[in-house]
Amino acid sequence: MKAILKLASVMLLTFWSCHLLAQETPAPAPPPAKTPSDADQANANAWKYSLTVDGYIVPDGDSYADPYITADHQWLHLEARYNYENLHTGSLWAGYNFTAGKTLQLAVTPMIGGVFGRTTGIAPGCEFSLTYKKLSFSSSSEYVFDTTEKSGSFFYSWPQLTFSPLSWLRVGGVAQHTKAFETPLNTQRGFLVGVSIKQMEFTTYVFDPELPTPTVVLEVGYSF
Repeated sequence: MKAILKLASVMLLTFWSCHLLAQETPAPAPPPAKTPSDADQANANAWKYSLTVDGYIVPDGDSYADPYITADHQWLHLEARYNYENLHTGSLWAGYNFTAGKTLQLAVTPMIGGVFGRTTGIAPGCEFSLTYKKLSFSSSSEYVFDTTEKSGSFFYSWPQLTFSPLSWLRVGGVAQHTKAFETPLNTQRGFLVGVSIKQMEFTTYVFDPELPTPTVVLEVGYSF
């Protein structure tokens, strides 16, 4: 009987000691929360630039180049253009970048610009794009309020729909309503073929292909 009581006492003491040790042992600390790396933060805060030059081959008219450069920093969008609204005309722009979505990606940039040169005025505008997988619709539009002559005010628009069968290739349809040159049609319609090589893009636009002499635009762009 004494042996049984001793054994029971030892078992009870052992259980109680283990219970106290379990209470005193701290729980493992949770893993540290992931924080953005310095490289990710630097990339998010970096300025992004693009330089694009459109070469217009106009039938029965003066061919010309239309260069424009953009600079983006988070929400801020800045842009400078020449020969865009009209020949021998420049413009400076500032806008606000909005983006949303992952699979269906939306980007909208409302802008305000000042136009000077052959055409002088103030222009509200908007750049818009909607992308779903390999399909993308984009549009650049503005209304120029001519401050020297009311009849000189006009609406400009360049919408296009593209499909990318390959990561470096895109094809699609395009339209344009511009004042920089005149054609038999108020709104030009056509097609485009573009290729990408690293940071470079090369695109050929053919407007009014049904006419004997269509308008061709050769575009080269570089992003950095």
